[in-house]
Amino acid sequence: MAISWVTALKMVPWGDVIQAAPSVLKAAKGLMKKSPEQTQEEAEQAASLHAAQPSLASNAGELALQQVAQLEARIQHLEAAQRASNLVLEKMAEQQAQIVKTVGILRTGATRLAWACGVLSVVVMGLLIYLVRM
Repeated sequence: MAISWVTALKMVPWGDVIQAAPSVLKAAKGLMKKSPEQTQEEAEQAASLHAAQPSLASNAGELALQQVAQLEARIQHLEAAQRASNLVLEKMAEQQAQIVKTVGILRTGATRLAWACGVLSVVVMGLLIYLVRM
């Protein structure tokens, strides 16, 4: 017995999904918000680096150390963003697993209900035949 998508969607515990949605949305917005900020910070760092280059041209070692420090900071920002996106993906995976589990339970219930309806219809037909013969 195939279950339609509409029926499956009607059986999803939307209360749980809606309850968990704000935290997922907040995390997703946080990820989206971090990206422009990082771009702006990088642009400011690049501008300050280019402004400082003429005065530091005599000391190339310090310039290289500054660039390494900036790259390390950028890597840390990227790692933090990756951790945040991993958390969002984990939450979404948990929600999807919960939905799949619920759909499986509902499908089993629908199968049992179909069998019960079949048995009930046989019993009703038997009673009708019994009543007609009386």
